[in-house]
Amino acid sequence: MPLHVLAIAGSPRRHGNSETLLDRVIASIREEGVEVEKVALADIKVNPCRGCNACEKLNKCVQRDDLDWLGPKLLDADCVILAAPIYCMGICAQAKALIDRAQVFRSRKYVLKLPVVPPERKGKRLGVFLSTAGQKWDYVFDAAVPSVKCFYHVMEIRNADISYLMVNGVDLAGEIEAHPTAKADAAALGKDLVKTMRERFGDGN
Repeated sequence: MPLHVLAIAGSPRRHGNSETLLDRVIASIREEGVEVEKVALADIKVNPCRGCNACEKLNKCVQRDDLDWLGPKLLDADCVILAAPIYCMGICAQAKALIDRAQVFRSRKYVLKLPVVPPERKGKRLGVFLSTAGQKWDYVFDAAVPSVKCFYHVMEIRNADISYLMVNGVDLAGEIEAHPTAKADAAALGKDLVKTMRERFGDGN
């Protein structure tokens, strides 16, 4: 089966700094001949979690929105990339809504004791978190990382298999273009991801 990467642009602002960083990683992956599917949360509807816990009995969410088709893709991809900016010291609301709706996977895993992904894929899939922030503080990403780890954990992606590229000090649209290392770091990350996927899943041909 061909390798498949799912790339999620989480910002409410299309083509801003976090999505630009995502696009650079995507371009690097595609240069290596690997398929990437990109989804922008700003263009679809993912409602916030209601906290009703119905998924603990139904093994699915009671809400009908675009997570109906995006949810299976999150579990099918060999690598899931989430790109989202930091707003008020935390991950932006659109990306947080997606993370919260992953509660259905948590219910499947811990309450219903059902497999989230096939056993042969556990410990193989990769996760990536890309983020940008206007503030220059070195701790500006600290509040976002635990949520991201939880998101990947309930999808059977281990902490050790999550990569991070987080760039601070870029606030206005397009500022990341002038960042001294972001472009090269994104290109290197894309190539590293392809190398690891091929080691774990084969060459995808």
